[in-house]
Amino acid sequence: MVEGFDIVKSPEDVPFYAGLLLTSYSLCQAIPSMYWGVLSDRIGRRPALLIGLAGDLATFVLFGLSKSFTWAIVTRSLNGVFAGNSAVVKSVVAEISDDSNRPRMTALLPLMWNIGVVAGSAVGGLLADPANQYPSIFGRCEIFRTFPYLLPCLVGSLTTAMGLFVGLFKLKETLVIPPVAAVPEAQENGAATETTPLVVQQSPEQQQSMFALLTPTCRRVLTINVLMCLAISMYYHIYSMFAASPPRDGGLGFNTQGIGISLAISGLVVIYLQLVAYPKLVQKYGTLRCCQIGLLGMVPVFFAIPFLSLLSARVEQFVANRVPVDLLVSQSWMSPAGLEYGMLWILLLALLLARMVGDILAFTSINLIVSNITPTKTTLGAMNGMQQFSSTCTRIIGPMLSGTLWGWSIKHKMVYPFNSHLVWVLCGVLIAVSWKMAMALPSSVNVFASGHLPRSRQ
Repeated sequence: MVEGFDIVKSPEDVPFYAGLLLTSYSLCQAIPSMYWGVLSDRIGRRPALLIGLAGDLATFVLFGLSKSFTWAIVTRSLNGVFAGNSAVVKSVVAEISDDSNRPRMTALLPLMWNIGVVAGSAVGGLLADPANQYPSIFGRCEIFRTFPYLLPCLVGSLTTAMGLFVGLFKLKETLVIPPVAAVPEAQENGAATETTPLVVQQSPEQQQSMFALLTPTCRRVLTINVLMCLAISMYYHIYSMFAASPPRDGGLGFNTQGIGISLAISGLVVIYLQLVAYPKLVQKYGTLRCCQIGLLGMVPVFFAIPFLSLLSARVEQFVANRVPVDLLVSQSWMSPAGLEYGMLWILLLALLLARMVGDILAFTSINLIVSNITPTKTTLGAMNGMQQFSSTCTRIIGPMLSGTLWGWSIKHKMVYPFNSHLVWVLCGVLIAVSWKMAMALPSSVNVFASGHLPRSRQ
């Protein structure tokens, strides 16, 4: 898409402008995310969600009509503004659940996210530029020739429209506002009458500012969340470059099919983990222990992944233009190179699955912990907004940082850990620091699915 804009003069310009487009979305999502949470605390969850969905729907279609980089970045930025209300969903889930089912319901949020990422990526790739991809079907559709990326945006907006429809007719308000105090307005002579209108007075809880919520425990939890999100955002940005880069640059030398298959297979485990395994683990160990285990499990994964390039270098010619399916339809896997290639895939998928397990344990648990440490229900939206703000900021910094470090490391080819391992080592260090901080959290942040939920504040 970016390559087709007039502002792009050469293929070397594409990464820069694509990065600007991604950054504009994340930045505009981050800035208002705290205020979406505060707004939902004041006007209710339902109106805040419906406003965001309506804005998403409109801006997504407008983005598909992009013919210039200026139009694309404006519409994508507006889309980010409305997407900033995603923190409100966490508040709704916390309010419609209780101690017995909150872990299971909270686990649905990252599940839906991962399904959306996989399905959205597939839809975007399959439906982009349909007039050229499927000339027999869309070749005569002038609108898709003029706007080659409109169709995937229309399909994506259809899911948003479905959510908006359900929200309008089925979603009930979940925020319970405490009764307001009624104070008679004094007459000019100082006396009040029965007909004097009542004024709304906010309770001290409602008047509490966002930053007053930041108790020491809250700060530690949000810091853990930031470090985790930064490491994972760096990973998501660097993995495709790592997998596509040749072994001489510290990569795996995979083609696009191989990259897609590695991500898809590792993503299949998400459904089982989040719907079945995670609630049982929380019931037995609690959210704090699950978070600690998830973080600890990811540390060696990040340090180990870049070493796979050594194995890839041994079978570089065999890896070229091959995916695992090739092994099932040929006898080449019986050769020494084929066996090493198969071992490469087994090790890679094992590491990716381990990272996914740690990701689910840590992130789902931290979401539950954030809900538990929130002082009052009327400040839940603000707390989730702060978490969303910090998480989104890392999605701005992470890709830029990892891309810069990756380019620098493969260009200068220094010794370990400043070679192609640099980004992976940094991810591992960030997760290790998160784990160390999680080990210091008080037991009061813990949540169990069995009904035990300590509420003492630190």
